Amino acid sequence: MLSRTFILSPGYFRAMSTQIPRGVAAVLERKPDDVVITFAKRTAVGRAKKGQLKDIPVDEMLYHLFKETISKSKIDPAKVDDICVATCHPPSPLYLSRAAALAAGFPHTVPISTVNRLCSSGLMAIRNIAQGIKSGEITLGIAAGSESMSLNPRPTPEISAVVAENQEAHDAVQPMGWTSEMVADIFKVPREKQDHYALISHTRGIEAKAKGIFEEEIIPITVRGATISVDDTIRPGVTAEGLATLKPAFPHWGPTTTAGNASGVGDGAAIVILTSRANAEKEGFEIIGKYVASTVVSVEPKIMGISPAVAVPKVLEMTGLSKEDIDVYEVPIQFSATTMYQNLTLAVLQINEAFASQFAYCVEELGIPIEKINPNGGAISISHPIGMTGTRQVVTGLAELKRKDKKLLVTSMCVGSGMGAAGVFVNEARHEAKL
Repeated sequence: MLSRTFILSPGYFRAMSTQIPRGVAAVLERKPDDVVITFAKRTAVGRAKKGQLKDIPVDEMLYHLFKETISKSKIDPAKVDDICVATCHPPSPLYLSRAAALAAGFPHTVPISTVNRLCSSGLMAIRNIAQGIKSGEITLGIAAGSESMSLNPRPTPEISAVVAENQEAHDAVQPMGWTSEMVADIFKVPREKQDHYALISHTRGIEAKAKGIFEEEIIPITVRGATISVDDTIRPGVTAEGLATLKPAFPHWGPTTTAGNASGVGDGAAIVILTSRANAEKEGFEIIGKYVASTVVSVEPKIMGISPAVAVPKVLEMTGLSKEDIDVYEVPIQFSATTMYQNLTLAVLQINEAFASQFAYCVEELGIPIEKINPNGGAISISHPIGMTGTRQVVTGLAELKRKDKKLLVTSMCVGSGMGAAGVFVNEARHEAKL
């Protein structure tokens, strides 16, 4: 495992909000002005170009998800103060999202916005709504994330010649497969290790699907006469031997990344309803979780995949969840990432598996037991619809916490162009033990 020490500037600590709770007790404490989650669901994910959602555009997915959410959550759509939709690749995303909301039953008095921070967009949608609630500007909001990788694949960024003369600017717009090979090469993550971590994801995803674990988080939608309720992206029968036979996906960049150890390309949507605790109690909403904090970071564009190893320590430091610093308010400027997790016995960590190269690096750099990370598989197994992922990981994580009767969720993802994001959430759903 590589040793890495994170240096945080004094300005970072000055910028930390006094509203962010610090320490496990404070994070778990319940206050009237908490930002809470009352509904968190996702559609089943479809395999891009070949799966159940391959012909369904983003606005149609959102329409069905919004419509089912209004029905199942029992919210009054007229009381929603704002909607934020994460989507990255379709043209005119705001128009599509606004039209979908109107068609689904939200009145024209409900405003909407869209956000694009690539792979973290879904988390950013949640963050935008949560911050609006925390500031008192809104009371009830919806965050959604949706992407059709079938109909809107990643566009090729075009930058001018004068901008491209800068090496980091050039690197920032390169395909993600290239960054995977950069991480593998620079940090010496061999093909065998990548396949090992990929097999963990595939195996967990296969087992979770077979056990029906995802049923609780999936909201069935009926699209063009077909009911979609089960992921078709999870591939049964994946073995170590099979992974080893796959050819490199990007041989012109490197030999290690394959279709088996990279995130799948998929289609889907996810949604989260947020409000203040006081309003949730007033309206009689069931509270299933709490938003605590989130952060974004930036790294060299060519190694964008390592960013969760920067984002996770930062968000834990913000919330005081390291064992060493939990009672210290004069937080040290230097700390080692490998000492951050000893007290998180109640936690589940999610790291988006964009590529096994970066996932392996982050897991080993952070020093977190693999048992706590993506217990039901991640994007290598489930796939990675760009705008959906950040929201889906929260939906999936909260459902897992409820199942296991655990409390803390830390979710993180690398972000194209050289960024990363992470967030902390608390489970408040009632655990129903099976007899």
